[in-house]
This record gives sequence, structure tokens and C-alpha cells, in this order.
Amino acid sequence: MDFSHSPTAQELNQRLEAFLQRYLLPYNPAWHHSVQNGIYPPPFLEDLKSLAREEGLWNLFLPGLKAHEPGTRLCNLDYAPLAETMGRLPWGAEVFNCSAPDTGNIELLHRFATPAQSAQWLTPLLEGTIRSAFAMSEPDVASSDPTNLQTTVRRDGDQLVICGRKWFITGAAHPNCRLLIVMCRNEGDGAAPDSPQRHHQHSLVLVPLDTPGVRVLRNIAMLHHHAPEGHCEILLRDVRVPGESLLGGWGDGFAMAQARLGPGRIHHCMRTIGQCELALALATERTLERQAFGHYLADYSNVQDWIAESRIEIDQARLLVLHAAWRLDQGEAANAQATRAQVAAIKVVAARLQTRVVDRAMQVFGAMGLSPDTPLAQFWTWGRALHLMDGPDEVHLRSVARHELAQARSRMGESSAWFTTPEQLQAPPRIR
Repeated sequence: MDFSHSPTAQELNQRLEAFLQRYLLPYNPAWHHSVQNGIYPPPFLEDLKSLAREEGLWNLFLPGLKAHEPGTRLCNLDYAPLAETMGRLPWGAEVFNCSAPDTGNIELLHRFATPAQSAQWLTPLLEGTIRSAFAMSEPDVASSDPTNLQTTVRRDGDQLVICGRKWFITGAAHPNCRLLIVMCRNEGDGAAPDSPQRHHQHSLVLVPLDTPGVRVLRNIAMLHHHAPEGHCEILLRDVRVPGESLLGGWGDGFAMAQARLGPGRIHHCMRTIGQCELALALATERTLERQAFGHYLADYSNVQDWIAESRIEIDQARLLVLHAAWRLDQGEAANAQATRAQVAAIKVVAARLQTRVVDRAMQVFGAMGLSPDTPLAQFWTWGRALHLMDGPDEVHLRSVARHELAQARSRMGESSAWFTTPEQLQAPPRIR
């Protein structure tokens, strides 16, 4: 098997790396200074976006990008190394119009939007003139099971009326956020918890953020880290939008939301790997220049173990994620269940990877690792959040286990050939 990146991916990644080194890193201190002073997004961001688009580093994430749409069409496997490179600088993806949650929302609109919805929302998102958010999780129910969601939508004449509360909605505090894609329970479409119909009682609704009744209540800090784009709590009280704001079919929201998650998890995981690579690079250089008790940190066997374990775990995770990206690109219906299980697996692997690798790097840096002087504290905070975001680890482990058990049921009895009974020992078969 050939695990090298394609020539297209290699060429684009070299250009992306050069762009990051030449333009983004010099602006990194200015970005943090601007955000700390309440100026977000920084005024230079639009210039960087224009420059990235001129250099062909724009909308790189969408395999279905059409010829008339701005950007470069790449498959999931070719985009993966680019996401890793972008991930090292958390604010960098926006420069290339490759930020979550816009990437997932663009994919949803690309697949399911009507021509009118595309003109209103998809085109400006592809152009990078607006931002968006995906409103699913809620404070009052276990959102790890999306069938629990209580925000309701009902038809009232030619309008849709939404009532509920959402929280930890990424991107909703961005000044350019104009669109919420809201996952709602269809009012009156109740189904038993064990009924197959429970996955057909939710819908997705396109809600402009400035619609009367929509209130962004607060930007919730994660582990005391305040993201300027926001992880927001949003109240939706008798929010009325035209009936044409329904995305896809009535009751198809669950299936559409699941379709959105596959590529998005590839992006998340590869960005995580990029941050882990940077954390390891910082840590290894630190061990070569820092002394304690008369020796460089790199001379201590436990520190060498940390370095080796981090390298092994990063490489293992990358290969698993790239294989998942390849499987998504194949689009084989017969292997859909196996692909879903692997996408669930990489989510668990990436979260564990980031907290372990970054934690070791923080330990190497000592007190500085806890400070904002390095990116490590922010990386660790994000890694810890990944254990819950897009579903907690336990849900994804359950998905993987279910797939394995289903496989076992399909081959039930085949493993008995590996057992050895006393009778077989006494009378072995004759070899002709």
C-alpha cells in the first residue's frame, strides 16, 4: 500500500505551508493582541483572505465543489494533510474559508438546499462574506442522543415556528455570523424510544440570526478559555421563518445531520494531529535546551519515553484518519456501516491523542506550559473539549462496539474451528 500523499495534495500543502510561514505567523501576535482588545475579527483578516483566494488556497474542503463555484475541489484524502497544516494555527482556517462549522454547513447546503436557499446562503458562505453556526446541542437533555432534542418546530400556515434553547453553539458570536441551521423536533411527531421512527421526527431549519425571537444569551467559556467566535447559548422564542426555510424534507433532519458529520470529523482529527505535531516539536526542542540537575531534559529516560510515545501515537492516529478519509471518498454503500464505525473511532483516537501529547509537552515546559506564552494551554483545552464535542467518546465507542458485534453475529460459529477439544487431541486427523 502507498501511504504517500498525492502529487496534488503535496503541491498544495507546500504552498499552504509557505503561505502560513510568510503571512500568517507574522500576524499571530497581532491577532491575539486584537482579540484581547475586543477587536474581532482583526482588521487585517480580510486582506489575508483575499490574498489566500488569489493564490488558489480557498474552499479546499469540498469534494463536490462545482466548476462555477470559487475554490479548489479536493477529495477528503487530499484535503487531510492541508487540514493538518492549518490546524497548527487555530485561527488560520478562516483565512482559507475552511473553518468549522462553515465547512459542514456548506456541505449540507451543497447537498440539500433549494436554488433559492443556495442563492441566499450557500453563495455568500462560499465567497466567505458571511459565517454560520449549527445549532443542535441543548442544556436540558443529553444531546449525545440527538433524538432527545426538545427544541420544537411547527407549521403555522406558510410559516415555521421554532421554540427552544441551544447551547455551546460554535461560531454564533462571530460578528459575521448570519445563519443558524437549527435542528428541531417536529411538534406532534412523537415516537417511542425504541421505534425506528425516532430518527424521522426532526427537521433542519435555516434561521437568520437577526430573526425576531432569536437571542444570543452568552458566549460560554470552555475551561475558562473564551473563544472570540463563541460557544454560545441561544434562546429561540416563537421564532417565525417562512416555510421555505426548511432544509431538505420534513423529518429528514437526523439523517442530514449525520451525513454532515463524516467529513467534518476528518477535518477535526487532522487539525488535532497538526496541533499534536507542533506540540511535539516544541517539546523536543525544549528538552534539548533545558537543563535540570546537571543534565538536559532529553537525557532522562522518562522524557525520552514521552517523546517516543507521542511520535508513535501521532503516526498511528494519522494513518487511521487517512484511511477513514479514503473510505469516505470510496462511497461504497456496502461498506457504509464499517466506514461509520471508523469515523467514530478516529474521533475517540484524536481526542485521546491531543490530551496525551499536549499534556506531555506541557510537563516538559513546566510553568510556561500553563501560560499563554505558548499555544499548549489552548491546545490542551481544545483537546479536552474534543472528548465531548460531536458526541462524547462513550457514544463513539458504542458505535464501534456495535459494528464489531454485528460482524460477530454474521459469522457466528466460525471461530469454533480454533478450539481444541480433548477428543481431537486423542485422535488427530491423518495426513494423506
